[in-house]
Amino acid sequence: MYSRLIKPPQNKSFFLLGPRGSGKTTWTQAVFPKAIRVDLLEARLYNVLLADPQRLSSLVPDGFKDWVVVDEVQKIPALLDEVHRLIEKKGLKFVLTGSSARKLRRGGVNLLGGRALTLAMHPMAACEMGEDFESGRALRFGLLPSVPSEKDPAGFLDSYVRTYLDQEVKQEGFTRNLAAFTRFMEAASFSQAAVLNVSAVARECAVERKVVEAYFNILEDLMIAIRLPAFTRRTHRRLASHPKFFFFDTGVFRTFRPSGPLDAPEEAEGPAAETLLLQNLLAVNDALGLGYRAHYWRTVEGTEVDLVLYGEKGLLAFEVKRRSRVDSSDVAGLRAFRRDYPEARCFLTYMGDRRIQLGHVEVWPLAELLKDLPRIL
Repeated sequence: MYSRLIKPPQNKSFFLLGPRGSGKTTWTQAVFPKAIRVDLLEARLYNVLLADPQRLSSLVPDGFKDWVVVDEVQKIPALLDEVHRLIEKKGLKFVLTGSSARKLRRGGVNLLGGRALTLAMHPMAACEMGEDFESGRALRFGLLPSVPSEKDPAGFLDSYVRTYLDQEVKQEGFTRNLAAFTRFMEAASFSQAAVLNVSAVARECAVERKVVEAYFNILEDLMIAIRLPAFTRRTHRRLASHPKFFFFDTGVFRTFRPSGPLDAPEEAEGPAAETLLLQNLLAVNDALGLGYRAHYWRTVEGTEVDLVLYGEKGLLAFEVKRRSRVDSSDVAGLRAFRRDYPEARCFLTYMGDRRIQLGHVEVWPLAELLKDLPRIL
């Protein structure tokens, strides 16, 4: 098992939220080996606690002072009232994992009133894999923790997607029309790493616009998609205002996106490279608590920077090129961005094997940059 960057709070309960299969259970088992575990995916235990959440206290022996891990807590939001009581009355410490924020965001749900932090679990980061990281494989199959050991990663990802649609979307009742939602997921994959046009997606999958907007909200609540806002601070330019869309992992994106003999390879490979960089940036940022917020930058004339990180630690801009050679024309967007924000540190990442400097732009091989992100950020 790879060592993850994320570190738990010492003596404070916390939520650990992330997509299914991102490694939450494996991590809690490694970090809290003596914890009492309450897995709400176990049908019998789920039914017992759904009928009476106060039965949670009976699972914790008197005098127990270690951690209690509750997996998939969003399945019984009312359980949080009992968790709250046990923190207050017995001084217990809880790890509350979840793969959906939808029910936890609804009005009336007890989010423990500041008594618990919230941490995010993402797929693996390249720096966590070390020498085992292979950019080519990651660009095709992504970085879910189970993928590196899979003999058939494509088959695993197909199963993963079907499980998400069935267990998270259908069983949780997020939509009654699973066929329409599946068509939507395929249509959304063509918006990967692009400025989102909800109306165009609605036309593509033959679903009303307001329904498609609700579907995008479901994807974000399930933590399998991100809408990245435009960076508009301190600007005198006219900028794009619509968000960019990303599935959270390159392998998941490429599983949803159909391909055929008429599809050019770069149609998927370019978005996959940008996705791989974004998911690594988010994973390192959240694991180390760096506090950056992720954006993109695009003028109405079409000058663009793929990804921008902004926070107290500084301003960083990233451009991704899916080829092995670059020249000065490839940094036009970064140069335009730096004219507006001269304090920005600018990076171009590409598929070559040498680090070079093009003016104020640092040019890095993709794999090298991903592995070095903890130091860069």
